[in-house]
Amino acid sequence: MTLYAYLSVDPDGKKIRGKMDAANLMELELRLKRMDLDLIDFKEKTEKNFSFGRVKISRKDLINFCFHMEQMTSAGVPILEGLTDLHDSTENRNFRGIVADLIENIEGGSPLSEAMARYPKIFSKTFTSLITTGEQTGKISDVFKSLGESLKWQDELTAQTKKIIMYPIFVGAIVTGVTFFLMIYLVPQLTGFIKNMGQELPMHTKLLIFVSGLFINYWYIALTAPVLIWVFGIMLLKRSPAARYMADGYKLRIWLIGPVLHKIILSRFVTFFALMYESGITILDCIRLSEDIVSNEVIAQGLRRAGVLISEGQSVTGAFQSIGIFPPLVISMLKIGEATGSLDIALRNVSYFYNRDIKEMIEKVQAMIEPVMTVVLGLLLGWIMMSVMGPIYDTISKMKT
Repeated sequence: MTLYAYLSVDPDGKKIRGKMDAANLMELELRLKRMDLDLIDFKEKTEKNFSFGRVKISRKDLINFCFHMEQMTSAGVPILEGLTDLHDSTENRNFRGIVADLIENIEGGSPLSEAMARYPKIFSKTFTSLITTGEQTGKISDVFKSLGESLKWQDELTAQTKKIIMYPIFVGAIVTGVTFFLMIYLVPQLTGFIKNMGQELPMHTKLLIFVSGLFINYWYIALTAPVLIWVFGIMLLKRSPAARYMADGYKLRIWLIGPVLHKIILSRFVTFFALMYESGITILDCIRLSEDIVSNEVIAQGLRRAGVLISEGQSVTGAFQSIGIFPPLVISMLKIGEATGSLDIALRNVSYFYNRDIKEMIEKVQAMIEPVMTVVLGLLLGWIMMSVMGPIYDTISKMKT
């Protein structure tokens, strides 16, 4: 966004000066015109780095966008007028600039879907494909409504997933801090006293002294190594498809977390597949667009194989059963949906069952993670206490005898 200092004139001929953020000069003129002001002169004051490809747009912005456009289009308001009203009411300056660019492109003759396609990082292929279908069928209002509901579901799912992640991270940070304190400050003081007793130390005490020495002498490595490994891993995953495939496969096998993640991915897939199929998108296009939705190379590769089998004449049920990544529930529902001609309804039923199972599994996993982390912290403290107090107790026992 750019900050403009402008000079304008109102209908009475009075000159008005002011400052306003706008994506470009056209948006500045458009915004002033809505205020019944005519632009006379302007000057760019501050240019902020505003790259549409890297703009951070929250899911809440997209939900509001879909809800607003669904309400406008269902009331018979033209898309251009609906976008203009949204532009004036949007609080997010970045998203307001994008809406302004959508307005500009539509005024230039482009359909809404084509204008959205210029921002693939914000409006996914699935999003723009559904908008295209809505434009072609005249059901754009229904498409906006379905997209809004799907985005709300994703938002709720994300909030539930964070419940699993945040507690282990919080407890893990505490355990790490306690470990550093014990190994660098407390243990050296105690082990110095133990060594002065002059007796043979047990193996677990020697191990504690060795680990404490590593922390004292190489603490900077202990702090920087995880960060470097994380950065290296991210770079490797970006550059190597084989590494992404292995990592995504491992994610699905992680104890406790893997089954929940698998169901979340499949629930997201069947939800959007049903939405696209209901909107009139062909099955092969639904599968192709779903590859981006699942965000997992293992499942995406399976979908690609299913697409090939379907294009060769195999049934949808047979193709999905052959790739082996979908559980019997999905296969059964697909078979019923194909037989009755209501594939979208069958998939929505699958999504309903998955959503219920995901909530229950998240609650169970969260309930299991808390005691596991407590046990880890207890074992760490127990090892230190046994390694330190054990030799002291043995010395005191010998003195009594």
